[in-house]
Amino acid sequence: MYQIGFIVEQALGHVTHGKNLQQNVPADPEIKARWALPAWQTTGLKAKIPVYKSNWTVQAGIQARQAIARWQREAPVDGLFFHTQVPAVLAQKWLHHIPSILSLDATPRQYDRLGTYYEHETGPSWLEQKKYELNVSCYRAASHLVTWSEWAKQGLIDEYFVPAEKITVIPPGVNTAEWTPPTANQRSESGPVKILFVGANLERKGGLLLLEALRQLRTEATEAPLANLELHLVTRDAVADEPGLHVYNQMQPNSAELKQLFYQSDIFCLPTFGDCLPMVLSEAGAAGLPLISTNVAAIPEIVRHEETGLLVPPNDTTALTDALRQLILNRELRLAYGQQAQQLIQRDHDAPQNAVRLLTLLKAKINEAKHTHE
Repeated sequence: MYQIGFIVEQALGHVTHGKNLQQNVPADPEIKARWALPAWQTTGLKAKIPVYKSNWTVQAGIQARQAIARWQREAPVDGLFFHTQVPAVLAQKWLHHIPSILSLDATPRQYDRLGTYYEHETGPSWLEQKKYELNVSCYRAASHLVTWSEWAKQGLIDEYFVPAEKITVIPPGVNTAEWTPPTANQRSESGPVKILFVGANLERKGGLLLLEALRQLRTEATEAPLANLELHLVTRDAVADEPGLHVYNQMQPNSAELKQLFYQSDIFCLPTFGDCLPMVLSEAGAAGLPLISTNVAAIPEIVRHEETGLLVPPNDTTALTDALRQLILNRELRLAYGQQAQQLIQRDHDAPQNAVRLLTLLKAKINEAKHTHE
């Protein structure tokens, strides 16, 4: 039996990753999991403490340290898993004593370059240098690193000088069985072409750009598919009514209603301005949808151009309109891309399968440490 502490930060897509792990880790009878889920604290006494109240690294790090100290008093853990490295930065003393794996979707410097789109600002140069040094020491102290993508792995190698053999790419994935349509094809041959967008932040995820592209296509409505389009927007933002537009502000993640939207749609489009690796692309691929997205960060590892879908530059309405037109007018191409997207996700992005890979790696690092100390 392996006692393993899982520390998963609760921000953005990491929340979903944490839920998937909590669902899949118990399938391994050899692991007794302990969970710590550092979250942004905005109430109580701690939320009034200078530095702590405004710094996520400090908040996550202190919550992680407290959880590990509690575990060590109650029943010491054999290994630690951190996602992301943020809660590990201030818990490095434990990394030197306990076999630990750090998981990340992007390096800090990669995230900084996407920062504009996450309302994230870099600090003064001296502070950024200190942050860099802390992360370098954190990566050195860890037993192994796991990245969600080859893009993030390359960032660790190029900018943090982590040896390639110390890094394993294991995407977060989705529970593909839950996202596969229950029948072979629910997509009508004769009805309107349905385009699906899922993104809480409509502007950052490219939803406004998508609306512009659809308006342009409607002006060209000389061919039946272009004259009969539906756009389904799942977002938290308000959107004015217009023909063919359906907006869902209260749709819940992983809900049956959301999955049904995926099953009934024909194209999934996420022309995001900045993302590391949106998990919604895995959900869309698992549902058998052809994908349209932007060629930023790790997105091309799922949206493989002219294989699982089409890539366009960010903030390029003309290119987006062209990509949509191509798939709207060619049903056979949509189906081919959708089938290939589904195969890719089932092979490389299945959460239960990737949880097994992750747990196998954790156990191997724990066993290596035991043999080293014997």
